[in-house]
Amino acid sequence: MAEALTAAPASIPALLAGATGRLTHAGCDTPRLDAELLLAHALGVKRERLLVDGALVVGGAAGETFEALLARREAREPVAYIHGRKEFRRISLLVDPRVLIPRPETELLVEVGLGLPARSRVVDVGTGSGAVALALVDERPDLDVWATDVSADALAVAKDNARRLDLSVRLIRADLLEGIDGRFDAVLANLPYVADSEKLPPEIALYEPRPALLAGRDGLDLVRRLVGMLEGVPTVALEVGFDQAEAVAAMLSRAGYHLVERLRDLAGHERVVVGRR
Repeated sequence: MAEALTAAPASIPALLAGATGRLTHAGCDTPRLDAELLLAHALGVKRERLLVDGALVVGGAAGETFEALLARREAREPVAYIHGRKEFRRISLLVDPRVLIPRPETELLVEVGLGLPARSRVVDVGTGSGAVALALVDERPDLDVWATDVSADALAVAKDNARRLDLSVRLIRADLLEGIDGRFDAVLANLPYVADSEKLPPEIALYEPRPALLAGRDGLDLVRRLVGMLEGVPTVALEVGFDQAEAVAAMLSRAGYHLVERLRDLAGHERVVVGRR
């Protein structure tokens, strides 16, 4: 490992330059941004303050904290896990290796939910940290939102987030929709969709929970199971891998969804498949 940057006090520009070099060498995709986020976290300030306080000399406890955080990122631990938080739409979620880190493309599921009629009953299947369900309640408090996950650890994180944000969601431990009584106006789901053989970046392969990622030879085992449970559900929205939208759209068509739409993420990939009937 490179020599520690914080053995002696240093200015913010010097610390960031050295940290960026180390993270570049480690193979991180956004080394400068990561360095800025970690230094701001170590100093207990917002990232923008680094520009204002560029002349500040950092050492002592703050320097040691920054070095410890930097070493974790060099080992390719995701910044969100190092921070323990991830911003998602208007809310800030607690995250740790018990749950996947919410991604921007998952906001497409929330957008589908926001378009539902007033007082619709919605279930977020495979809720993880609670991102989709809690964002929906935050922006549409009229909705009756339920959320399921098979992982007790994930539900514990979701419950912590719901309490901290003071948002009301019915959180239930369940394998997809098994044992869930009643009818729903919409089912939203970000299920595992990675093929078992797919090579993943170190941030994902080493740190994120594998059961929340992998789903068989083609990555669609859980999607198939869920689609088989959707009888009578008017609207469904499923997040999928960048090359899975066509297969999932066909699956929904065969299940009786006559209007099927594919939503693209910011990179232009078809990431959410919506079925309506």
